[in-house]
Amino acid sequence: MHYDFDREVDRKNTAATKWDALEQRFGDKDLFPMWIADMDFVCPAPVLEAMKARVDHGVFGYNTKPDSYFQAIIDWMQTRHQWSVQKDWICHSPGVVPALSFTVSTFTEPGDKVIIQQPVYPPFASVVKNNGRELVNNPLVLKDGRYCMDFDDLKSKLDSRVKLLILCSPHNPVGRVWTRDELVQLGELCREHNVLVVSDEIHFDAVFDGHTHVPFASISEAFADRSIICTAPSKTFNLAGLQTSVVIIPNEELRAKFKKTLGGYDLDSLNTFGLVALESAYRHGAEWLDQLLVYLQENLRFLQEYLGEHAPQLTVIQPEGTYLVWVDCRALGLDAKELEQFMLKQAKVAVNQGYTFGPGGEGFVRLNIACSRKLLETGLERIVKAVKAAEVGQGSR
Repeated sequence: MHYDFDREVDRKNTAATKWDALEQRFGDKDLFPMWIADMDFVCPAPVLEAMKARVDHGVFGYNTKPDSYFQAIIDWMQTRHQWSVQKDWICHSPGVVPALSFTVSTFTEPGDKVIIQQPVYPPFASVVKNNGRELVNNPLVLKDGRYCMDFDDLKSKLDSRVKLLILCSPHNPVGRVWTRDELVQLGELCREHNVLVVSDEIHFDAVFDGHTHVPFASISEAFADRSIICTAPSKTFNLAGLQTSVVIIPNEELRAKFKKTLGGYDLDSLNTFGLVALESAYRHGAEWLDQLLVYLQENLRFLQEYLGEHAPQLTVIQPEGTYLVWVDCRALGLDAKELEQFMLKQAKVAVNQGYTFGPGGEGFVRLNIACSRKLLETGLERIVKAVKAAEVGQGSR
């Protein structure tokens, strides 16, 4: 089956956060949305067919987790990521961010330290602070246009109060797909200091040519025994609204504690359509995904060439994965708040501002390229027009 990713779908007035929350979020309903991380593409046909069949059944009572649900996850992990997952390792969560919060509250105590690597997805910081834990930043280092982990800094911060490290793999927003060697170095440091690694791998299927995602727990039994892997079909197949995520915990003792927390909030039940969509996507969505990755890679190439030709002041940090692009805007000479207003008032584009991702994000923006080429060009045209107008304004002073 050929999928048409150039097809535009009008998402306005469907309660779509990306399109319908612009005024609420940014104060202006006329902005062009390039922000929140969901896609403007229609889901794979087999997923839609399975969900329509479930609607036709007409009864939406409580759900159990059938063996087919677990097997779909197991087969996907083996086929796409060469990771052998056992059925009893698999837990459910209504989302990856709730899962991160559950792990912080379950495996640390108030006053304990939790390490994150900023600039990183903002909820990493909030789930630590909201649970009354102390946030420790092991900042990423930008070197020759590529972000790296700072292992010397990490060593200096791994004291006895650090109980947990939240890893973003692939990394949102900088787009790194960590190599096996990098993950081994990180994992060995955490293992030596008895630090639990919670790895957010929700973008693990969106990896560009030349790069391979390595599930952290797949590296060794020792790493598997001290890690919790959080993922979902949501970013891969555009199913975020179905709130169905997968938490994989090989260690039996850790898994029992996590399930106890989840049970305490009575959150172990699956959404009816989330169950159907997950199973059908993992069983029949590979062809759609393969075509999507080709389209996203072309979108990335288009963005790089367009900005390179029309706004070379904006430096694209080459993403190795995800459909999010981290753009260095520091050459514009604006501080974080000025850059925010520039995008909102001059460019009329809603983007994720770099400063919201923590220290090191100032002067950057995150763009979502998971849309039709035409929509992507519309957003880039607005940005380029604003950059050129700013140049003219500066030259007239």
